[in-house]
Amino acid sequence: MDERRPELERFPSISSVTLYGEFTLTGNRKVRYSVNLTERDLVVQRLTAAPVGRSKAVLSLKDCVGCRAYRGNDPADSAAYLSAYFYPLRRRWMSSGVSRQRVEQCFRLSALQDSRANLDEAEKWARAVRERAARQQQLHGDEVLMGDLSRPCRMMLLVNPQSGKGQALSVYNNHVQKMLNEAGVVHTLVITERQNHARDMVREADLSQWDALVIISGDGLLYEVINGLLERSDWEDAIRKPLGILPGGSGNALAASIHHYSGGSAVSSEELLLSCGFLLCKGLVRRMDLVSVHLSSGPRLFSFLSLAWGFVADVDIESEKYRHVGAVRFTVGTLVRLASLRVYKGRLAYLPAAKDHDARQGLGDDLTRRRKGRPAPLLSPPPTDSPCRHSLHNSCHSNNSLKVRRTESTPSRSAAGSLTGPPDSLLPPLDQPLPPDWVVVQEEDFVLMLAMYQSHLAEDLFAAPDATLNDGVIHLFYVRAGISRAALLRLFLAMEKGAHLATNCQHLVHAKVRALRLEPLSAKGKITVDGEVVEYGPVQAEVHKGLSRLISG
Repeated sequence: MDERRPELERFPSISSVTLYGEFTLTGNRKVRYSVNLTERDLVVQRLTAAPVGRSKAVLSLKDCVGCRAYRGNDPADSAAYLSAYFYPLRRRWMSSGVSRQRVEQCFRLSALQDSRANLDEAEKWARAVRERAARQQQLHGDEVLMGDLSRPCRMMLLVNPQSGKGQALSVYNNHVQKMLNEAGVVHTLVITERQNHARDMVREADLSQWDALVIISGDGLLYEVINGLLERSDWEDAIRKPLGILPGGSGNALAASIHHYSGGSAVSSEELLLSCGFLLCKGLVRRMDLVSVHLSSGPRLFSFLSLAWGFVADVDIESEKYRHVGAVRFTVGTLVRLASLRVYKGRLAYLPAAKDHDARQGLGDDLTRRRKGRPAPLLSPPPTDSPCRHSLHNSCHSNNSLKVRRTESTPSRSAAGSLTGPPDSLLPPLDQPLPPDWVVVQEEDFVLMLAMYQSHLAEDLFAAPDATLNDGVIHLFYVRAGISRAALLRLFLAMEKGAHLATNCQHLVHAKVRALRLEPLSAKGKITVDGEVVEYGPVQAEVHKGLSRLISG
């Protein structure tokens, strides 16, 4: 390895070249290249005559996920080989915007007679590329808790083969496995066989075997993993295990949110997978908020994405019948539900995120009432004709004909039977009055209530543009009854670009809150947590800032 600095006139944009070498391409030994490795870039310059405009490439080490040195398959070949893997942002072909695209640089090193010496040289280069790529990680103050993952990294990959169009396993075989191998990530593949398989597994597993738990599925599998971790007796340590997610389902809301937080423009399908795979391989770990959710029967669940009631929950669950078409199922479900728009009766209250926060958009002050000096009323029981008045096992769901999955309604308890997870400091028991500093919404007729803690509700639904991973805020949206079908459709179309709050829709309300309580009064309906159906009835939630850890860059 020749450690010298070529003249700056030759490479005027390079401030500090520390490694230099001349190699041939793997597939064409007649073409020679000079390679310069700086602290920030890998600069490849063709020395053999080349077509105009194709003689030089500058690859940022921020886009590098790995580099390896190896021998060829021919025992008589004394050369060694060097491959570096990059995923730079490049303009899409025949469309606007940019997306991650895979670039592999492969070189042949044969300057020395001895094969061992050539391999040693290649390994020095590979090590230098990896180390300098790692130094390019951008850590953003309080957002980052643990820096990056240890190297080499050991991951457990949990795949739900039924998610989305049933192609999650092929996503691993065709894309993910190769990316992780390029990044030098050692991983164990686990294919889930039933609902709550992942939840049961992580609740009992020896987590010291892995540095991270990664999901290849929709959002439902991560919901299982998070609740399994918080049901352990050692939940305080377990919930700090870094989690990752790669899009393999229909909605892929958290994957889309992670991509958005990285600064990327809107992408979907394979482009989203490459972006999230790249961020996973880079291995930066950030804090992520979780929300504790209390149901009327007593169980406490933990949520990372959303709590929904009304239109959104109905579309999410009723569109399960269209799962075979992938993410388009939500568009189909939205149109079907718009054709038969429902009104849901209930009571809603919340604790604003700031004491002086007006907490309302799109409505006048006359529709906001803060109960000062006296508690909010007790929750009334469900109507006598509601099936929700029966026991837990007879609790209410919509009586629509479709079959829906139901979340296990058991409290978060350790193996020893004690309650686990962090305490809730803002929530009184569901059967007790709310504190006087809560805002009680006057309206009782709604089209939807949606509480979001991530930016995206699906790949193409930018529901909470201001949300971040660790802001300690629940973004509460609700739509009052009286909105027309056309206006509601315009609202969801605007949500694709995150422009719904700028529509000045008089029926849409947005508030940033720390906790909320919902009491459905309609006899029929659905409530979902992270897209999973839960018991229908009174529910309340509180955000826990930075409780979990997410690999996000």
